[in-house]
Amino acid sequence: MMKLMRLVGISLVVLSSFGQPAQSYQVAVITGIKPHPATADDTSAVTRYDVSLRVEGTIYVVLYTPPIDTGTVKYAEGRNLLVRVGEKTISYNDLLGQSFEVPIISRSPAPDKPGGAKPDEPGK
Repeated sequence: MMKLMRLVGISLVVLSSFGQPAQSYQVAVITGIKPHPATADDTSAVTRYDVSLRVEGTIYVVLYTPPIDTGTVKYAEGRNLLVRVGEKTISYNDLLGQSFEVPIISRSPAPDKPGGAKPDEPGK
């Protein structure tokens, strides 16, 4: 009887996992960071940044506003992070597990090789 109850319990757990939508998180590499140009009507003292992320074959530029402007984002180039790419935003979690969403400014195809050399060009 106990074996049958275990089997039913395991089956229910496995079947319930099929009904949940998959979290489509992907690995992103931070490829560039530069301060976002301030507009004339921007009165905020917080520095915002244009952060370039490479996700698979696409480079996304997102507008990142740090919660606390410590300037550490300037040193994040080359780091990997897990992101979920949406239509107009990219979501990520910080080290504490808090979810954040940043707007996508632009997207473009990523160069095939690091450094921007095309496949038919000699390495630069």
